[in-house]
Amino acid sequence: MDIIIETSRLTIRHLLESDIDALYKIMRKPEVMYAWEHGFTEDDVQDWISYQLARYQKDGYGYFAVMVKESGALIGQAGLLGNDIDGESVVEIGYIFDDSVWGQGYAIEASRACVDWAFQRFGIDKLYATIRPENEASAKVAVKLGMKKTGSYVKVYLDKEMPHDIYTLDRVGEIMRSI
Repeated sequence: MDIIIETSRLTIRHLLESDIDALYKIMRKPEVMYAWEHGFTEDDVQDWISYQLARYQKDGYGYFAVMVKESGALIGQAGLLGNDIDGESVVEIGYIFDDSVWGQGYAIEASRACVDWAFQRFGIDKLYATIRPENEASAKVAVKLGMKKTGSYVKVYLDKEMPHDIYTLDRVGEIMRSI
């Protein structure tokens, strides 16, 4: 098991091909996959895992499995991904958690660990989060991370235009906040 980060309650590790069943139970739910507007099929989840494995090789990061230390249960994903926002290459923080664990602080705990890892391990100067305006829970996580809403843009997914708010966090501001 390739552990990336540990927090007081969580283990964050690379996704594995063998995670397909656990991820499918989470990603098949339209309410969890809100930003995509549909649940994923098993094939979609297999493609997702393959894509993350390729990201690890190319970028050194991607979405990672988030496990509860106490039980070993895979409860979601958090991590970094390269993205293009209106022609600018950026690094985003992202998270997807099973609705059975919403409201328990796991998204903020895992995301905070990934933010710290991004700044320390990769020296990234600025992180982004793109969030559908209606997704208030994800926006709250971004704000708790110290991110500020700095704009908006339209992402096209499956030929559909989807407005997204842009949140950012600067490494310099984060360092100053921790002093």
